[in-house]
Amino acid sequence: MTENYSPEPGRLRHRLPLVHFVVDGAVWAVAFPLSMWLRYDYDFSQMTWVIVVAIAGAIGFQGEFGLFFGQYRRRWRYGSFEEVRGVACSAVATGVALTALLWREQSIPRSVPIMATGLSLLGHVAARSVWRLYNQREAAVGRAGARKIVIVGAGDGAVQILRTLRETPNAPFNPVALVDDDPTKRNLEISGVQVVGCVDVLVKVALHYQADAVLIAIPSADGAMIRKVTGHAEGAGLEVFVLPSVDELFGSARLSDIRPVDHEDLLGRRPAEIDTALVSEYITGRRVMVTGAGGSIGSEICRQLAKFEPAELQMLDRDETGLHGTQLSLTGRALLENRNLILADIRDASRMDEVFAEHRPEVVFHTAALKHLPLLEMHPDEGWKTNVCGTLNLLEVAGKHGVDRFVNVSTDKAAAPTSVLGWTKRITERLTAWANTQSDTKFVSVRFGNVLGSNGSVLKSFEVQAANGGPITVTHPDITRFFMTIEEASRLTIHAGAIGQPGEIMILDMGEPVKILDVAKRFANQHTPPLEIVFTGLRKNEKMHEDLMSGDEDGHVRSHPLITHVPVPPLRPVDAMHAKHAMTSPSVDQMAVIAQSEFENHSIKVGQ
Repeated sequence: MTENYSPEPGRLRHRLPLVHFVVDGAVWAVAFPLSMWLRYDYDFSQMTWVIVVAIAGAIGFQGEFGLFFGQYRRRWRYGSFEEVRGVACSAVATGVALTALLWREQSIPRSVPIMATGLSLLGHVAARSVWRLYNQREAAVGRAGARKIVIVGAGDGAVQILRTLRETPNAPFNPVALVDDDPTKRNLEISGVQVVGCVDVLVKVALHYQADAVLIAIPSADGAMIRKVTGHAEGAGLEVFVLPSVDELFGSARLSDIRPVDHEDLLGRRPAEIDTALVSEYITGRRVMVTGAGGSIGSEICRQLAKFEPAELQMLDRDETGLHGTQLSLTGRALLENRNLILADIRDASRMDEVFAEHRPEVVFHTAALKHLPLLEMHPDEGWKTNVCGTLNLLEVAGKHGVDRFVNVSTDKAAAPTSVLGWTKRITERLTAWANTQSDTKFVSVRFGNVLGSNGSVLKSFEVQAANGGPITVTHPDITRFFMTIEEASRLTIHAGAIGQPGEIMILDMGEPVKILDVAKRFANQHTPPLEIVFTGLRKNEKMHEDLMSGDEDGHVRSHPLITHVPVPPLRPVDAMHAKHAMTSPSVDQMAVIAQSEFENHSIKVGQ
């Protein structure tokens, strides 16, 4: 740790190495006469002019060894282990050199250089400790008006941030207490701040110390831990801050690292690790197409794929505005002049054949779909045309034009489906498995749940409602959903494309389901006075709790801890119509009727 948080003025800060050398030299100048005085039983009469030579030699050696051990070439935090080690090495090396130099000198006892070394080391450390205490006192004066904060956690993260707060003048926070669930840390004191209890008494501690904020100083804290602390704190009107995760926190914690807790923290989702070499093998230098590239998932997959340097990144969507936004996010400019921006509708079979014939993609990520459950319940024919027939168009042309790998993006609503959205996506999963029997293309599907920040996400709805002054609407007080970040979903989808076997669904680990009411309360409580929360009731065919796998599905983790492989029974297009017996709702019945006419008119021959 080379960062120094002391409050020295800028001009003095640049001259600190010289100041340190002068102080160290002065300590040696005092240590030698003091050692002689002690050696001769407090008698100054035994001192000779050689003592002056010894002091000069000590100062010279101190300068040389101080530079060698980095004492005057880098900045240390005062009183830190690293600084003490450098000071000790320089002092001992100087003492050894002086002892050797004066070994044959009769006028100075051989014990004097040794005693002087010990006294000098003590003086060097004492001088720096005094300066550190002065800095802390000055910082404490500057924190007089700072917000009082209770720190959760008494580990390394807390040690670092406490030291930073204690040594930083005008710091915005004044730590007043620590809480930790580890009973062995009870009554532990860190930088003058004591562990006074466990997380369950957080609110009582905050009230006792008149704190108005909480800092979770546990970089490895998972979503459950953050939700627990946030639940205690926000119920009492305490603002919650966090430190970055271990993956984001490099070196010592800084004040700039402290930030308010967000929804990703509450989910506890950390950046997923993927095998970049494995992904590069099937992406780098190849022609890669993304359908639905203007959507939230498709555009993020495009951004992730661009890092692997495909030969061409072909972005297809029927929404020209979406394509404009994706190109802008990738290149910083969006002139829409690139032929790899493809304006087309996957419902149009002849157009898809034309696109694949021109662009010859080698890898396809299929994200284009209609995904809003209530709208598809009202307009099931549109869901069928896009989600099923549009996907079938792509499956056909992918096999016809020699695509090497095809990744179909599905949804958790396809597990034990109850809605038009769920049934259409389940059918596409099985059609994708069936397509493996029709060509040499490797067809796989990836299934995951709600994505933070995606179009239509409940969080975006809450943000808009909160901005408009409420109320916040929730369908049911007990409803839960799986969530993951859009970046993680995209990374894992790309990785899944590398490891999936033909005919499989790869289901992404979504963590623990999140209660939507808890998320709504956070939005409501961020306003003064808190916004009203209104329950609107479950929508038609909407589930209370989503599943990632159907009851008859059996999967296993094979090569990535966050990806479960599940075999999919193939479904021929002609057999898709017979799924009607499992569709009990009126809207899904309508969809099945539409299925009959759509398949009869489809370019793929029924019964193939």
